[in-house]
Order: sequence, then C-alpha cells, then structure tokens
Amino acid sequence: MPDTPPNDDEFADLFSKLPTPRDQAPTSGEGASVPPSRRAAREAAAAANAARDTAPSEPAAPIAAPVPARTAEDAVEPRPAAAAATSEPSAGAAAPVHQQLDALFSGDAHSDRGRGKSHDRDRRKSRIAGWVIFGVILAILGGIVGGGFYVWNTYEDKIRAFMGWEEPKDYEDGIAEGDATVTIVTGDTGSTISTSLFQAGVTKTDTAFYDYLIKTGQNPDFQPGVYTLKQKMSSAAALKALEDPSSRRENTAQLPEGLTMGSTLTRLADGTGIPLADLQAAVADPSQYGVSAATLEGWLFPATYTFDPGTTAQQVIKTLVDRTVASLDKAGVPTDQRERILTVASIIQREARFTADFYKVSRVIENRLDPNNEETHGLLQMDSTAQYGYNEINKGTASSSAEALANDNPWNTYLHQGLPIGPIANPGDLAIDAAMHPADGPWLYFVTVNLDTGETIFSTTYAEHEKAVAQWQQWCAANDSADC
Repeated sequence: MPDTPPNDDEFADLFSKLPTPRDQAPTSGEGASVPPSRRAAREAAAAANAARDTAPSEPAAPIAAPVPARTAEDAVEPRPAAAAATSEPSAGAAAPVHQQLDALFSGDAHSDRGRGKSHDRDRRKSRIAGWVIFGVILAILGGIVGGGFYVWNTYEDKIRAFMGWEEPKDYEDGIAEGDATVTIVTGDTGSTISTSLFQAGVTKTDTAFYDYLIKTGQNPDFQPGVYTLKQKMSSAAALKALEDPSSRRENTAQLPEGLTMGSTLTRLADGTGIPLADLQAAVADPSQYGVSAATLEGWLFPATYTFDPGTTAQQVIKTLVDRTVASLDKAGVPTDQRERILTVASIIQREARFTADFYKVSRVIENRLDPNNEETHGLLQMDSTAQYGYNEINKGTASSSAEALANDNPWNTYLHQGLPIGPIANPGDLAIDAAMHPADGPWLYFVTVNLDTGETIFSTTYAEHEKAVAQWQQWCAANDSADC
C-alpha cells in the first residue's frame, strides 16, 4: 500500500505521481509542492505562460532531440519552457512522462508484492467457488434426470397415452416368423384367447387381439384345440389362422406347467376329442398307474402331447404319469419321497417366476417348515395352498381372499403346520429339481412386487417383508391389474 493516503481529488493524486519541473518546485524533500487539484494546476500553468511571455530571452539549452507538439489531450499538466527544451529529465524521474503514465494507468505504479498475493488468493477462491457452483448445478441436473428416468420407467404407458405417443398395439402384416402353438379350451373367450396369443408370442400386446375383435364387431365361435400359428402376427392374421381348420392339430393337447388336474383334463378333452367324463373316470384310481397317493394331482406331467387316433383315456393318463416318473427319476428323487417332492415342487411352480427364484422359493419353504423357527413355528403360510383348498387357485389373483385364508381345510397352510396333504398343481422339470436342490440362504419371506415383470423380493425378517409388501401394494395402486 502507498505510504501516504491519496488526495481527495483523484486527478490531483494522479498528478502527484508525475515528475515536477525543476523551475517550479524542488525535485525532492519536504519543500516539494504538488498542485492540490486540477484548478490549481490550471492556474499554475497560466502563471508559467505569463512569466515566459514577459521574461527576457535566454540562451537555449542544447537540443538533444525535437519534442513533438502536444495536443489538448496531452496537456494534463503545464509544461515549463525550460523543461520542455532540455533532454535532461527532472530530478527523481526514472522514466519519461508517457512511460510513467502508462505504468500508472495499468496499475503497475501502485502494485506491490503483498497486493499481488492478495489477488492470487482471491483468484484461487473464485476458482474454488466456481467449481462448487458447477458441482451443485451438476447434482441438480443429475437429480432431475434421475427423477425423469424413474417417472418414465414407472408411468411410461400412462405418459404415452396422455401425450398421444402410444406405440402400435399390433404387429403389421408381413413380418410373421417362426412357429407358435396356442391352445383354446372350452369356455375361452376373446379376452382369454387374446392373452394366450400374447403369451405364445403371436400378438404384440395382451389386449391387441381382443381390441381388434371389439373394433371390428366380431364374435367368432372358437373351436377348442391346439393351433399352430406364427410369431409376430397381426390380430387380423391370427384370427384368420384360428378359423382355418388346417391350423388345428388333431389329437394334440398342450399342457403348461402349474395346471391343476381339473384344468389338465379339460385341455386333454379339447385337444384329443376324448370325452371329459372318460378322462375323469380314468384318474379316479391312481393305484392302476402305480401311484399310492389319494389323487393324481401333481402326477400329470405338463408338456405338449399328440396321440394316435383311437387312444383311450386310460392310455392318455398313463402317458402323463409315466412322464412324471421319468422326471422324478432323472432328478434323483427316492421312491418314498416322490409325493413330498411333488408337493413342494407344485408350490414352487405356482409361486415362482424366474429360474433363480425357483431355488430360492424352495429354500424359503424348507426354512419355514423348521419347527424350531421362532418366527414361523412351522407354518408355511403360502397363498397358493390356501387358494387351492378353497377352490380359487384358478382365479388368477396373487393374494388370497379372507374366506380362503380362514377356511379350515388340509391345504390351508395358514392354519396347519407343515406341507399340505398333497400337491396343488402339476410341476415341471425345473420345479422338481428346485425342490431337490434348494438354494442356500436365510430367507423366510418373499413377495412379487411387480406382477408384470415378476420381480420378487426375498426377506429374512418380517420388518423387511413388510416393506416389500408395501412396494407391491404401491404397484397395485398404480396399475389396473386383475392379479392384485
């Protein structure tokens, strides 16, 4: 900082930094005078001019170099004639006047080492503040983008519908590929057939076929049976194929995993033409097929079967039971454990969606059956078993009714410890293998939190399970699903 404070007049302060002509004031020391203001400077200049005009001529000092004429803009301070005529600088001036002025206005005349350090600190602080602000902006933008992704992934269909951005629900004609097998059973409607077509990969969406029937005002008389179609068909093309007798496979039944015995017999009757009553009589005595269980529930293996014309009901049932025995033997199930493994496997088949989940559900079952478990006390508490015992397992809902949970029957694992008295559906190879080889883990609970994707959360404590249940309830509240 300067040793003395600046003059009140900023221009006077500026002039104080300029060299002082010899003939006006001492060059240094206490006697040196500085014009206090621009007005004083002008008065001093006028006095100097008057003195120059009246003074006698003096020999001029040797001229070292011509001095260019000054313009009005240059006349910041009056210039004495003697000082202007000589090449010798004023005492104490280290550089010509114009150089000192340049240095003054550029800030060099006032700079010092301490002030430079202060400026460096200020610049560093400014840079740090800039990076902090930049980071905050990035965090805000990241939150906006993340929130946008969540909203889009959760409510994409509703956003598309609201904005008119909905994708076509149907495939276009001419892109069909591959083969698909679709079964129509007695009692199927346009809505249920629409779902079957979608699940087989024939149509693009679950409701495409049904919406097409409504839009065109058609109500076809669908014939039960197994049909061979193409994948990625338009709804119009799919309807045409279902109405074509050549698409129907004779004496063929398609039995997916998880069907109950009653549903299996209906599909067998529709596919083979064998009367349903004959098939029901054929399953009345399990012992004729080497099964010691009370019923053949769980013993009719799920697969697609084609029988020769004239095949009897007993031959059909024997084919399915033999296929189940082959699967049990392949999985290494001991003979005396067949009924138990089929019971566990049938629950797994009804509860799990993904391959990995099959083995985790199997572990949950074994953990809950432990009578020493203080949380479960040996109660399995599976909705699928309560629904089976109350005859609502085919209603397609994930949760059980209050009546089913309260009904006292041998399959209600909410009321009775241990496994139910027998299988509740026909399991496939994967479920049987999972029943034999449960995954390692401490899980006691699980719940499917997204019924469209099948995402399932497994928990160890009831508190964790309650959070997962709330997530499922939230999904149900946001989705119009009949499965909730």
